[in-house]
Amino acid sequence: MYSLTDFDFNLPAELIAQSPLAERTQSRLLHVQPDRLIDGLFTDVLATLEAGDVLVFNDTRVVNARFFGMKETGGRVEVLVERVIDTTTVVAQVRASKTPAPGTKMRLADAFDVIVGERVGEFFSLSFPEDALLLMERYGRLPLPPYIDHAADEFDAQRYQTVYAKTPGAVAAPTAGLHFDEAFLQALRAKGVRIATITLHVGAGTFQPVRTENLSEHQMHSEWYSISQETVDVIHAAQREGKHVVAVGTTSLRALESASVSGTLVAGSNDTRLFITPGYTFHTVTRLITNFHLPKSTLLMLVSAFAGYQKMRDAYAHAIEQRYRFFSYGDAMLLERNTNS
Repeated sequence: MYSLTDFDFNLPAELIAQSPLAERTQSRLLHVQPDRLIDGLFTDVLATLEAGDVLVFNDTRVVNARFFGMKETGGRVEVLVERVIDTTTVVAQVRASKTPAPGTKMRLADAFDVIVGERVGEFFSLSFPEDALLLMERYGRLPLPPYIDHAADEFDAQRYQTVYAKTPGAVAAPTAGLHFDEAFLQALRAKGVRIATITLHVGAGTFQPVRTENLSEHQMHSEWYSISQETVDVIHAAQREGKHVVAVGTTSLRALESASVSGTLVAGSNDTRLFITPGYTFHTVTRLITNFHLPKSTLLMLVSAFAGYQKMRDAYAHAIEQRYRFFSYGDAMLLERNTNS
């Protein structure tokens, strides 16, 4: 039985990538195989795939979810929308000197007022005066991860978004997809690799560390996902042919595995709180493309479950020694599913 301490590691601060490389596909790639670690370039992914393999991308689009504003009393607030509930209602983190009470009016971006509703755990429900997504697009700021030390600029607005982003609703990018550009996607199609999409709206909870030493006590954040019948059909065809199902990012993997709890992938939309730790039985995904994750994070636990705990300890130690770039704007890994657990 693993505990929180088992997923801690020391990362030199200078290895946290603060900005993206000039070209999306320039990143390095650590291919984690059962018996070895292979250093390469991200474009080496192409050589590892065969015609008929399927890559599953998360087509969520990051919204401008961060606002600065003021309460009626003059106190400053910072709001980070976690999730859009309906057209005019969101759930958000609210930072203020004093916890806002229900009914509190806050003016955001010096442009419009929102009303604080009930508290939902560490979040607050907020009522927007009109379409929340439109107001976020017009007045909000891009919510870069907390470990990036600069304010989002125009380059971030382009690069902290996948080239295939389509469905607005995420407050954090599905970062494994940031390595793909249109030319590389075309090269994959030309080789006969199937392309499929799911949607999972990534919440800010993805950056939250686990705080309980006993992992069974951790409350996983909820995220909404949707998987079409078309995507299910593509994946089932690949499975029948013995081909790889490659999740591009942990968000794609969580959606696919959440929709596979019966043992077989099914189409549909739902909320997921799936918490994947070592010992989990994977039903659909056979390979995973992902970035390097935060210490003590649920994502580090997920990749340890997928590729094997000791294998991931070795991979992270190797990546630090070889000066790989970490986290959202960092380098990538290609993981093979551990079949021994």
